[in-house]
Amino acid sequence: MVTEYELRFQSLFDSGRGYAFPCDPKGQVDLDKLSDRARNNYLYARAMVGRELACPAVKPAAMH
Repeated sequence: MVTEYELRFQSLFDSGRGYAFPCDPKGQVDLDKLSDRARNNYLYARAMVGRELACPAVKPAAMH
């Protein structure tokens, strides 16, 4: 079984909000595989760490 991972950025102000992006087990996100919107959200999330978002964490991807 292959485990998929996601890099999660949790909101500092609303525990139910944040961003999640597919990544490898080390937390590396392949920007070329993201849509334009997802890429922009990823870059925004990285820029907002410590301001609006907590440091990202690598987690097993949620099964949908």
